[in-house]
Amino acid sequence: MKQHNEARHRQLALIRQDVNQGRFSQAKAQLTDLLKADGNDQEAWYLLAVSQRYLGELDDALSSLQTLRLLDPGYGRLYQEMGHCLLAGKETARAIMAYRQAVQFNPALLASWQRLAELLPESDPGHQLMVANVRELKALPIEIQSATSMLHEGKLLKAEQLCRHYLQHHPRHVNAMRLLAQIGLKHYVLDDAEFLLESCLAFEPAHLGARQDYVLVLHKRQKYQQALQQARTLLDADPDNGHYQILLANQLVAVGQFEQALSLYQQAWQLMPGNAHIPLLQGHALKTLGQHQQAVQAYQQAIEARQDFGDAYWSLANLKTYRFTPAQMADMQSLAEQQTVLPEDKIHLHFALGKAFEDSEEYENAFIHYKQGNSLKKAALHYSAEKFSQEVNGQIQHCDTSLFSSRQGMGCADDAPIFIVGLPRAGSTLLEQILASHSMVDGTMELPNILATVHRLKGRRASAPAYPANLHELSAEQLLELGEAYIRDTRIHRGQGRYFIDKMPNNFRHIGLIQLILPNARIIDARRHPMACCFSGFKQLFAEGQEFSYALSDIAAYYRDYLRLMAHWDKVLPGKVYRLQYEQLVADFESQVRQLLDFLGLPFERACLDFHQTRRAIKTASSEQVRQPLYQSGLEQWRHFSPWLGELQQGLGSDVLADVGH
Repeated sequence: MKQHNEARHRQLALIRQDVNQGRFSQAKAQLTDLLKADGNDQEAWYLLAVSQRYLGELDDALSSLQTLRLLDPGYGRLYQEMGHCLLAGKETARAIMAYRQAVQFNPALLASWQRLAELLPESDPGHQLMVANVRELKALPIEIQSATSMLHEGKLLKAEQLCRHYLQHHPRHVNAMRLLAQIGLKHYVLDDAEFLLESCLAFEPAHLGARQDYVLVLHKRQKYQQALQQARTLLDADPDNGHYQILLANQLVAVGQFEQALSLYQQAWQLMPGNAHIPLLQGHALKTLGQHQQAVQAYQQAIEARQDFGDAYWSLANLKTYRFTPAQMADMQSLAEQQTVLPEDKIHLHFALGKAFEDSEEYENAFIHYKQGNSLKKAALHYSAEKFSQEVNGQIQHCDTSLFSSRQGMGCADDAPIFIVGLPRAGSTLLEQILASHSMVDGTMELPNILATVHRLKGRRASAPAYPANLHELSAEQLLELGEAYIRDTRIHRGQGRYFIDKMPNNFRHIGLIQLILPNARIIDARRHPMACCFSGFKQLFAEGQEFSYALSDIAAYYRDYLRLMAHWDKVLPGKVYRLQYEQLVADFESQVRQLLDFLGLPFERACLDFHQTRRAIKTASSEQVRQPLYQSGLEQWRHFSPWLGELQQGLGSDVLADVGH
């Protein structure tokens, strides 16, 4: 197999030479033969389309690109080539659409930016940005241009190698260092990215692009005060830059200064009245504050600014309490069918339509749109259920009883963290709201700190990560340091409470690590009926992460692995995890709350029962729902869709469903 792959790579390299030297007929003949042997070779389909275009075979080229699109819908160059074909065929409007898609997937495609700058009028809201992107990309050395494109194509190792090689000869090239920092972000090596950008600014303090990147990295590292300071410095350097105003406003939101943020968003809107993202961001801030009607108005303003702005429609739907009118639904359906609407917008539109039809009790139509939105989203991701199962196997293999018994008394003794884990849509936001209503507990958000620690422990070899096997190698000093770092880095999210909540659901994968570095932390497993939980996840378009949730078969496999891993934690860490069933909480509310508080060692407070009256910023999809009294209407909502959930039921299996009395 290895020899076969090497031979194919050599053949493709020779064909690329033919294409570069204009021998298109010869290249086409070889590519046709190659694809007969392997119809899934993506580069071969791309080179065939290029050859066909130069030979004037535009319809054949577009057909080849459609095949490539099925194989890799997120490949930016295929849309650029599609734009070239459509432009050659005098289909300018469709060509513009293709070029827009190209730069959406790969912002380093200079030719696409150039065509857009040429084809769109100067009055277009994005024209100035297109011209700036052309100027910036042209100024980059060819090696860094190539590495930037590789980065956006997911070829991280090649991009890193090319970038490091260039820096060996040009060690102070700021744009090369910026690119290496962006690669670090992709690898989630945030400390390296931060150091690189600090160095950039030491070499060129006036480099605004590097400072902008620095703000984003600091934000990712949750160094919000530093990010805020850097964003202020950036805006001071260019006070009338609307993009910098938005960046500063985003940092103000992160530290809870919503009024100042909303004022800045408004200033940016006055500078860029056609930028639909500004009222969208305003809407998100208003939603977090619980200002429902104002959030609705902001999202509607975003739609007025850009009619096909799918994210704005989905944001209305994601309020969970908004109801679309028949006219709005008709508009969304029309947009979802138009070829000129970008895939990302179509994804949002289908999810919004699913919610709209569900609210109208048209469940079959709702499911059709949920399924279409999920299919489009899944096609843009690279999730592997098998890979996640292997990850679970690794936790079970390496996090055994001997690991924990040999490290008793190690780690950070602070007992402030309360982790709520499980699957998304299992009731974790409700649990957090109940507990955050207690005078001794601070609610925060889904904190990424544990996942960031995992990324560092894994190392950079994606094919053979060191974690979790290397947990056995960590010294008492290292475990203490990791635990103290978690406490220190999460401090900014806390108030005056003795305890605080981290409700990142994915932390269930790393309970072993949590036990080692924070042995006195409490852990709550939020659990819900598997059909209700899994289908609720299928209906939800997540801002990021949760890649398993866009296919019913993947969700079912993930849920079974979740149960398998939680059973392992119960075995090796008996009594560590408190399991709370959502249905029992709803049926016997006060008793369940009292038992939960007893587990946490907290005195009972009436405010926990009146959780919906607690005023606090909530950033998850359930923010509006947990501001209302407890209701039972959603418990059986999934049953309306049961005729179309056979794949989910089969994937979960009779053993899982029998455990909940199905």
